[in-house]
Amino acid sequence: MSRQLMKGCEAISEAAIRGGCRYFFGYPITPQNDIPEYMSARLPEVGGVFVQAESEVAASNMVYGAAGAGARVMTSSSSPGISLKQEGISTIAAAELPCVIVNVMRGGPGVGGIQASQGDYFQSTKGGGHGDYRLICFGPDSVQEAIDIMYEAFDIADRYRTPVLMLADGLIGQMMEPVTMPEFKSAAEISKYDKPWAATGWYEGCGKPRAVINSLYIEDDELEALHERLQSRYRQIEKNEVRYERYLCDDAEIILVAYGTISRVCRAAIDELRERGWKVGLLRPISLWPFPSQAVYQAVAAPSVKKVLTVEISAGQMVEDVRLAVNGVKPVEFLGWPGSRIATVEEISAKIAQMREG
Repeated sequence: MSRQLMKGCEAISEAAIRGGCRYFFGYPITPQNDIPEYMSARLPEVGGVFVQAESEVAASNMVYGAAGAGARVMTSSSSPGISLKQEGISTIAAAELPCVIVNVMRGGPGVGGIQASQGDYFQSTKGGGHGDYRLICFGPDSVQEAIDIMYEAFDIADRYRTPVLMLADGLIGQMMEPVTMPEFKSAAEISKYDKPWAATGWYEGCGKPRAVINSLYIEDDELEALHERLQSRYRQIEKNEVRYERYLCDDAEIILVAYGTISRVCRAAIDELRERGWKVGLLRPISLWPFPSQAVYQAVAAPSVKKVLTVEISAGQMVEDVRLAVNGVKPVEFLGWPGSRIATVEEISAKIAQMREG
């Protein structure tokens, strides 16, 4: 397969189509606008449907309908737009429906700014909407990894009957990188996920029960049964879908934890510091939920490790999960700022130097 130069948002869109997506409902907001623009032109070419909804709320409920009919469907937005979709996302999770959501993050809170950020970590990994539910959440560090995640995301969503969220900071969405695009998934690959629960039509004597897509449970025992199914499913996800990358951790004295674009800056800083003889490594979560808590703990519990540094494009959100994972066995420090300021190699190196002296 040949490599080609593609912008992140467009690559995400093409990977989704090749992964089986045939329905897209969305609403424009920067910096993810290239996704609906690309989908509006590309989906009709493959027999798919694109609809620009009248609002983010409407888009999320259109996703509910298409997912309920068994379709591979996605939506995308950026930060405040995802906030508007939260009621629909919570309802989709309650109805046990598979779909894929992309958040190309911008600065916040509120309308915020259009520059890249990682300020939506809490929203994405702790549910976002109301009620006890989770989203499978992946945070890519490159355009190629965003492609790989999107190509698999619809399979994962179908496997667990749950929404899958890709959390990409604005840099991932707007940068251009050389990538390899996978082949189209075959009809057999897509249809292996049987969906007898889908509302695809019913008539008297058709030989199957009437499909009912529902998220309203009046009786306590029915609601409890829903949560038993959901929580059991989440435990399976925690068992099967944890993903992370270790970089030069085996002999490290200081381990950095970072995801998304800022992890690439951390890697550059580590390479420079290694040239000075400083033993620094990186553990990069790829699945943000389920969070790789055990991998973080095992990495930092090594006798050589003295301290941990979490680096984010935020005021500090993932650092809370890092501290929970580390469980007090090593000190955890943080480097980051609210809004969209991105730590430089020099700032990361200076912070590590301070930690070594301390």
